[in-house]
Amino acid sequence: MPTKISRVQVHEFRYEVEGVGFDAGGFDFVYVPGHRQAITKAAIVIEAADGARGEYVGLWGATPMALAQTIMLAPHLLGMDPFQREFIYDEFKRALRQYDHMGYGMIDICLWDLAGKFFGSSVSRLLGGFRERLRTYASTMHGDRNGGLSSKEAYGDFALHCWEMGYRAFKMHGWYDGNPAEEAATIKHLRKTVGEEMVLMIDPACQIRTYLDALALGKACDEAGFLWLEDPARDTGVSQFAHLKLRQMIKTPILCTEHVRGLEPKADFVVNGGTDILRADPEYDMGITGAMKIAHLAEALGLDVEVHACGPAHRHCMAAIRNTNYYELALVGPKCRNPLPDIYSCGYSDQLGCIDSEGYVPVPVGPGLGVTYDWDYIDHHRIALHEFV
Repeated sequence: MPTKISRVQVHEFRYEVEGVGFDAGGFDFVYVPGHRQAITKAAIVIEAADGARGEYVGLWGATPMALAQTIMLAPHLLGMDPFQREFIYDEFKRALRQYDHMGYGMIDICLWDLAGKFFGSSVSRLLGGFRERLRTYASTMHGDRNGGLSSKEAYGDFALHCWEMGYRAFKMHGWYDGNPAEEAATIKHLRKTVGEEMVLMIDPACQIRTYLDALALGKACDEAGFLWLEDPARDTGVSQFAHLKLRQMIKTPILCTEHVRGLEPKADFVVNGGTDILRADPEYDMGITGAMKIAHLAEALGLDVEVHACGPAHRHCMAAIRNTNYYELALVGPKCRNPLPDIYSCGYSDQLGCIDSEGYVPVPVGPGLGVTYDWDYIDHHRIALHEFV
């Protein structure tokens, strides 16, 4: 007889990161010396009646807004077959039709972990994965005014440091101010500093305020030979027409759809000419199931898909995607660690020093996601437990 989901737990926990705070807008992480920033995340556990168990700790998508969706969906898992991921994906996609769908990502990833552990296989093997390690780029924190990434020279020095560590690709996130002259000068300085061998990208994270300023930034990318320009303007990365016009005016490929959720809206975006490269994220885009659908959409159109951010689920997806290029090691800086919690007891890491000498990270090989979570850490920092039986 098929097994059924018998218990779902959602653990909210809070931890602090030293030297990290928010920019002037109050939303993007920057270096703030001496500050300790409290951050809230969540872990999910799904158990089946036959003892099968899946676990996942949300990293980038486990925001309070997304968590509300996760908690709303969790009791509806009870009595469902945990191996029917496609059915659950479709049912919960409809249930979240008026929302952004981000609350489902953790659930789907947890179901993949459950399946992998049940069958004694890594998620990447279940997906047909063929990569054992992933070429990685250093993706910076946002620019600050506090002595971290506070000038073009600071970005250049950090890029050189990353090169010396083994990174062969580097992406800058700019400043909250969104000053196109400063951003363009930094683009050109980065190329001058690192030379032609290092691959460079930029993600203003939608801070550039006008189309003409975004165009100026794009032309600077053309001059400096950047690999891509990502989500430049205050349309918040969702205007198909604006990005089509920008694509017609610059040579640098546009990378969009980080902020467009799910398969169908991304399909509309790309077929209407809004981007050269698609974005996918298993936490943002309805799990591993959703991220792989987006990867196959891009493949069918002859395009690349770049996986947003980092984590074990992200690595397993990339291991099974042909048409992708770089693993994003986010958000790193010269004077502080990235804002992820210390949730692993197995040595897994997404901190700056996790690459090998050639600039690659490994794909975990154990059952499921291939990581062991430190439940003592999670329990110690837990602020709420939502349990459904």
